[in-house]
Amino acid sequence: MFRILTINPGSTSTKLSIFEDERMVKMQNFSHSPDELGRFQKILDQLEFREKIARQFVEETGYSLSSFSAFVSRGGLLDPIPGGVYLVDGLMIKTLKSGKNGEHASNLGAIIAHRFSSETGVPAYVVDPVVVDEMEDVARVSGHPNYQRKSIFHALNQKTVAKEVARMMNKRYEEMNLVVAHMGGGISIAAHRKGRVIDVNNALDGDGPFTPERSGTLPLTQLVDLCFSGKFTYEEMKKRIVGNGGLVAYLGTSDAREVVRRIKQGDEWAKRVYRAMAYQIAKWIGKMAAVLKGEVDFIVLTGGLAHEKEFLVPWITKRVSFIAPVLVFPGSNEEKALALSALRVLRGEEKPKNYSEESRRWRERYDSYLDGILR
Repeated sequence: MFRILTINPGSTSTKLSIFEDERMVKMQNFSHSPDELGRFQKILDQLEFREKIARQFVEETGYSLSSFSAFVSRGGLLDPIPGGVYLVDGLMIKTLKSGKNGEHASNLGAIIAHRFSSETGVPAYVVDPVVVDEMEDVARVSGHPNYQRKSIFHALNQKTVAKEVARMMNKRYEEMNLVVAHMGGGISIAAHRKGRVIDVNNALDGDGPFTPERSGTLPLTQLVDLCFSGKFTYEEMKKRIVGNGGLVAYLGTSDAREVVRRIKQGDEWAKRVYRAMAYQIAKWIGKMAAVLKGEVDFIVLTGGLAHEKEFLVPWITKRVSFIAPVLVFPGSNEEKALALSALRVLRGEEKPKNYSEESRRWRERYDSYLDGILR
């Protein structure tokens, strides 16, 4: 029996769980108030606070850290790498602590897991971080050589549900072509071809369809005009794209349940905006189907918004079902995804990857691509 601790720090919470093989024996979501986190100037300053929570969680469940077979966490904003399970190493910790790719609470997960590993000798892993990049070079070309399209998306849940679909169909993930749409506060829509995500919108920076709180891809000249209007600061413009865009900008709420309630009460404006979001999601699914040349086995809808089956899911399904059958996997269940990935490694079914080596190889390939674009 393998015992696994999963560590999943988010912007306003720390989710921890304990698995024994495939069975979850304990899970707890620790919510953090703005007052709690407001005393920390930087994300890295939260490290001791979050680590203490994880230690207390383990102690209160009656286990010791040395009783675990593996510690596994979300991957943070690392350098781009292919998907998979990665053994936490020194370069990974250095990258996360530097914050060179951005600051996010998920950066803390691997650092905490590494501390526990150093203390006990138990291996620490990360799985499919948001920076997973398997894009083909043609997908990177933006339209101007000064700008390159980037792969930042909900890789953990996307890869997990894609593998679950393959399992249900008695196939390997590497044998299937899928379009997967993760729909939450951010929305990422990806083309999975034979086990690789060859194209996806950059969900972190607001590319793609608009979402509950992100503006999505905007008309460029109008955006440039607004940037130089003198009405808004740089920070305010960034907030309009990520944080105060999408449903928040139109309707004043990011809660789909509230939007549904308004629609049922006869709010035609709420219905129009919500339908437009479904329209844009469907349009991006169509784009990814074109990337796969129409050879799509299934379209998969997942993430928190996939729970909303009165309006959003039916509206999307009606527009895209001609492409391929639509499957719905509500939620993300990241804890299970983390635990099962570590379990495959512990059982010898999957070999963990080396972050230092894979990030170096990715950089070499990317530099070669840039040489071709910028020459």
